[in-house]
Amino acid sequence: MPFEFSVNVGRRNARAAGRKLSKREICRLGTLTHIPQDGLLGSLLVLLGFGADWCCYDLHLLKNPLPERPGQRGSTECLQRAVLKLLHYLFHTRNHTFILLHLVLQGMVYSEYTCEVFGYCRELEFPLHYLLLPYLLLIVNLVFFTLSCVSNPGTITKANELSFLQVYEFDEVMFSKNMKCSTCNLRKPARSKHCSVCNRCVHRFDHHCVWVNNCIGAWNARYFLLYLLTLTASAGTMAVVSTVFLVQLVVLSDLYLETYVDDLGHFQVVDIVFLIQYLFVTFPRIVFMLGFVVMLSLLLGGYLCFALYLAATNQTTNEWYRGDRAWCQHCPHAARPPSAEPQVYRNIHSHGLWSNLREIFLPATAHYERKKN
Repeated sequence: MPFEFSVNVGRRNARAAGRKLSKREICRLGTLTHIPQDGLLGSLLVLLGFGADWCCYDLHLLKNPLPERPGQRGSTECLQRAVLKLLHYLFHTRNHTFILLHLVLQGMVYSEYTCEVFGYCRELEFPLHYLLLPYLLLIVNLVFFTLSCVSNPGTITKANELSFLQVYEFDEVMFSKNMKCSTCNLRKPARSKHCSVCNRCVHRFDHHCVWVNNCIGAWNARYFLLYLLTLTASAGTMAVVSTVFLVQLVVLSDLYLETYVDDLGHFQVVDIVFLIQYLFVTFPRIVFMLGFVVMLSLLLGGYLCFALYLAATNQTTNEWYRGDRAWCQHCPHAARPPSAEPQVYRNIHSHGLWSNLREIFLPATAHYERKKN
């Protein structure tokens, strides 16, 4: 039976465009009516004609858009405002949404590990301390997660402004003397920054983390680093335990030695793809959880390496971003005469690996405040 679909579409689009079909177009579309329905080439030509017709129709709509229905524009603007308000609430105001999401995801992963992997591994006589390691990491992780959420990152106030000004040296490139925060009306110590989300200036500001609903600064950077380390370790440990369980299951059942019959009736040796498909059908929740924790381990591991690099070189995320993006050649905001030579940013705060790490885990200002009290 010949195709009439493309012709009808062409005619409808021509009527929608307010014009008649030309003879050339009628001949072109008429040739499509004699294409057999079961031909691959014919189907391809019909699809191409259908796509071309729709492209012409879309171009016509761009030039002469259809009139909007009553209330359509208002509903679109309301939806856009609602989305913008939601994004502003999630990422530009302090809220507990990502904290709850973090706890829910962590609870779901550990529930699946407890109900599925732990029970099967006990039947296979896995060492108990090997299976309990993720729970130990979970407890330690929740401790540092709580400390990262509730601890003071190093808020600058009138009372501690002078002490913070004496901690770090001004490099006169990224951080200049006698700079004041226009919002807090405070002198800005070196390596500090005003957080627009928390509405405060933070000493040795690193970044604002939505997952802990807090700024990461001089006083809680150690907690955040250990939280990130234990979270990566817990995800990696569960990935290793789940993988070892599935591998041992395949080895004990000699599944890798089996054969199967393919669609052509030929016997094929079991390969990796077939094993993964078989395991996904047999243990779908475990395989899905394994894929999730593997992906999470890779993402967290990459970010952990970046955080350790910053700690080893005594940089913050804010300084790394500004140094590589805006300050690598010259500082456009530094207070200097127009004729002066552009100043190149150089990290003056790095004093060796162990000194840099000691500064993270034993902040100078925190030690100063304890002695003062």
